[in-house]
Amino acid sequence: MKMFVPYLKKPLVLIGGGLALGWLLVAIFAPLIAPYDPLQTLQPLAKPMVAGAKGELFLFGTDMLGRDIFSRLVWGARTVVIYSTLATLTAYAFGLLFGLIAGYAGGRTDAVLSFLANVVLSFPVLVLYIVIIVVIGASPVNIVIAVTFSSAPAIYRIVRGITIDVASRDFVKAAVTQGESTLRILFVDILPNTTGPLAVDFCLRLGYTAITIGTLGFLGLGLPPPTPDWGGMVNEGRAMAIAFPHLVIFPCIAISSLTLGLSLLADGLREVNDAKERHA
Repeated sequence: MKMFVPYLKKPLVLIGGGLALGWLLVAIFAPLIAPYDPLQTLQPLAKPMVAGAKGELFLFGTDMLGRDIFSRLVWGARTVVIYSTLATLTAYAFGLLFGLIAGYAGGRTDAVLSFLANVVLSFPVLVLYIVIIVVIGASPVNIVIAVTFSSAPAIYRIVRGITIDVASRDFVKAAVTQGESTLRILFVDILPNTTGPLAVDFCLRLGYTAITIGTLGFLGLGLPPPTPDWGGMVNEGRAMAIAFPHLVIFPCIAISSLTLGLSLLADGLREVNDAKERHA
């Protein structure tokens, strides 16, 4: 428990973690929080906090099809949290594995893997997302594939750099001398020493992935309708945003608050990690 005390003393960690945890709880308890079915047609273009014809109270108003925006935001949180986390974890699985191998093995293995990573990284990320989704189609699985393919090379480069540094230390050389297996050296001796920087990067990348899913939804390349999707909600409401600003304001606030929370959390974790390194 003492290891978490330095983190809990950081306001950035508390604020960012609170925002991120808040959306996580909303996603988990979406069926209990949402007052209406997110696909149910109730009353088109009702304004926020205005009672409907049958006495319903629409906290954030309704969209063009009469669906309750608050309910769609709540269910959309589950969509964003699940697929952002799944895509980021999948990208980390590949980035970690190949980064550890390249950084420890070096030589031709490192050169080949680094070349492939640099080829992918040479393309603008958003363009790469769009091309992948257009080619393989828009679906939850394909979005995870697109994010993994685009993000794994950047994670690979981070892990590779850390692995090269850690592999040169005495305790790793001692493990090699003792005849420990390569797998044990990679995952027991080297990997635990990468957790600090990777935890910061994970929070940032999770926020980037949430923005990416929102951007793809806004461009019409996200999750297929009528799935509640924050980016898709902004796209659907943008044509009438001047007359009915609530159609886009609340989804934008949702995306911004989640991303802000993860960014603040990452900054707080970085501060604690830097302080530990200075006192090491």
